[in-house]
Amino acid sequence: MHKKSNISSAISKDVTCPFCGILCDDLVIQNQAETLKILKNGCPKAAAAFESKQLVTSAKIKGKNVPLSEAIDAICNILKKSQNPLFAGLGTDVDGMRQVMHLADKTGATVDHMHGEALIRNSLVLQDLGWITTTMTEIRNRADLIIFAGTDANNYPRFFERTIWNKESMFKLKSEQRQIVYIGNQLDGKAVINPNGKRPLFLNCKTEQISEVISSLHALITGAALDIEKVAGIKVKTLQSLAEKMKTAKYGVIVWSAAELNIPHAELTIQNFCELVKYLTRFTRFAGFSLGGDDGATSANSVCAWQSGYPLRVNFNKGYPEYDAQRNSTHKLLKDKEVDSLLWISSFSSKVNSPCASIPTIVLGTPETKLKFKPDIFIPVSTPGVDHSGQLIRADSVVSLPLKKLRTSSYANVSSILKQVIERI
Repeated sequence: MHKKSNISSAISKDVTCPFCGILCDDLVIQNQAETLKILKNGCPKAAAAFESKQLVTSAKIKGKNVPLSEAIDAICNILKKSQNPLFAGLGTDVDGMRQVMHLADKTGATVDHMHGEALIRNSLVLQDLGWITTTMTEIRNRADLIIFAGTDANNYPRFFERTIWNKESMFKLKSEQRQIVYIGNQLDGKAVINPNGKRPLFLNCKTEQISEVISSLHALITGAALDIEKVAGIKVKTLQSLAEKMKTAKYGVIVWSAAELNIPHAELTIQNFCELVKYLTRFTRFAGFSLGGDDGATSANSVCAWQSGYPLRVNFNKGYPEYDAQRNSTHKLLKDKEVDSLLWISSFSSKVNSPCASIPTIVLGTPETKLKFKPDIFIPVSTPGVDHSGQLIRADSVVSLPLKKLRTSSYANVSSILKQVIERI
């Protein structure tokens, strides 16, 4: 049950928001009788998460309310009998993910994030040919040409405010002088109209054609001639003009979102971005930047790499970590019935539901979680950065940011629950 704090009102400054991958760390939040309100620097996504009321619920076994200890014992019983467990979702903080890895090692489980498909598109490129990427800080302080390929960044509401249209920079770069380019289909350019009213350049094409456009730009930059008038409906003269701007930029960036490149072999499109960036570094400074990291995805991937030597989609069934990007996906393992139990973790969002599988299923979710089925075990968990302190890694993978406890909660966090399972199993 939810306990009330004795503190009638408290204001927390420099709060890190854990509800998208860019981890804005400048929020000011008031706690009024355990009800949170954003006073400064929020966004619609943050407001919906911080300001929602925490429901009163309890742990359940097959839909029946039980004490937390009994539910943990039931988890242990399932995992002891399981030969091939799957730990998925993985929406938790760094400490929670450390315990996931410990338990996976102990039980021979496979680990995969709810955003694993997007993560793997980037991982495959990095593993194959490497890449040159930058950070939010470098973009803010240096970038004068920013190309958004297949994304308008609207899933990250404050990205433009904090990274593109910043009021100050370290090197006197005026944000209104930046050239913004969009390549793709149905991209909303309202956020990229600069403070002086200058609109971005739009190169409209289908998402499947972005790779063709990037390859053509690459060819033009190398000095090749294209004996056609249009590429993916875009005039070659327009591409030639952009190619020259890319070569003469002081610091250019290509921004993409792997999750939004939901097309066959999307990793090849991302690889095209990265190879173009590499070539451009012969003339100027250029880099890539991948938007992502929601639901603790960047943290989960990083912790997995620290502790196993591989990114996510690692299996511990043989007593050592075995990586397979395709075989160890949640969808494939469940579809092919290669696992016999599922532990699903989602402590940031109630909207990301566990798959309904015909195997023993354990869900550690927010109290507001509404599942379309009754799992064998459900345990409501607290949210990092709201109900307890913690740590998350930002989308650019270069900094970890502290999460503050903002209100009192009677729900246990993912880390403490998994520690008890590890101790009892």
